Amino acid sequence: MSIPVIDLARFEGGTQEDQQQVAQQVDQAARQIGFMQLAGHGVSSHHLQQLQQAMDDFFSLPLAVKEQWRSPDPRINRGYSPPLAERLSYSLGVDSPPDLFEAFNMGAAWTDFPELQLDPISYPVNIWPVHPASFRQGVHTWFGEMARVARRVTRMFACALDLPSDFFEPLADHSLDVLRLNVYAMQPQHADLRADQMGMGAHTDYGIVTVLWADAVEPGLQVLDRAGRWHEAKPASGHLLINIGDLMARWTNDRWLSSLHRVRPPVNAQGQLVRRRSAAFFHDGNADAVVSCLPSCADAHHPPRYEPITVAEHIRQKLEGSRGLALNAHAPHESARLLSSSR
Repeated sequence: MSIPVIDLARFEGGTQEDQQQVAQQVDQAARQIGFMQLAGHGVSSHHLQQLQQAMDDFFSLPLAVKEQWRSPDPRINRGYSPPLAERLSYSLGVDSPPDLFEAFNMGAAWTDFPELQLDPISYPVNIWPVHPASFRQGVHTWFGEMARVARRVTRMFACALDLPSDFFEPLADHSLDVLRLNVYAMQPQHADLRADQMGMGAHTDYGIVTVLWADAVEPGLQVLDRAGRWHEAKPASGHLLINIGDLMARWTNDRWLSSLHRVRPPVNAQGQLVRRRSAAFFHDGNADAVVSCLPSCADAHHPPRYEPITVAEHIRQKLEGSRGLALNAHAPHESARLLSSSR
């Protein structure tokens, strides 16, 4: 599988012909794979180094210390999540062993929009560790950079769908944005893996678009193609990975693919687990936004496949699976794709 490279700078600064060509490339990648590499995003290496240092400083702390910043409520997708606490395939309604990754989550809070009186469950306040001292600033800066990139990408998406370039902006002006920092390196007391255990189990992302940075460590991220085969997905140096989420697939009536993906346990040539880091920014849209099929993506031969749903309800169903460990019964298309795939 070859993941296409999309040049955001060319789209934003090029001629009308350049914009049309890039939009066509986006549409083709979204139809065929659901993933693309993003060049021309303008994120500095300094900001990446800040993020990496913040992650290294936090995740190197003892497990008992990190667990002080774990959310007491699985509905609250904030704070620390220890190894073996989640099963991402449950968000599709498919059973699997616990995932080995550990994570830290932060995102948009109701306090960021005091005039809107938002639901504190959908927009929970963040759980920040007291130390390391540099953690909060490094992570918050990366969050802001990824939010900027994601909103620029959705303008490009709108053009690729022949919509006004600002189509998604009123649907995401208080978006449920979440940044998830992941580390794949088991604690010594959990070093024994089952043969079918994943670094992160197969899943689709839940929202509009995901912006991902990851270490160049293999095996790692794998993407399922339309024929049910898994492929390694590693971006070129300096590129970010972009993938379509469930809500964008719903808007487009599955014209655009919310790709199933997973992370294999990263091991070296001797079969030993090695550390792998990633940072996934999820741009999910406003909690109260209603997602329904775009008129241009349905006709007599392709009726809408999904009932309208709010962003908050869709995210709730998914999180009750992955974090609440209740098999999600609302993802029949995705679970069928996973169950029919190769190992």
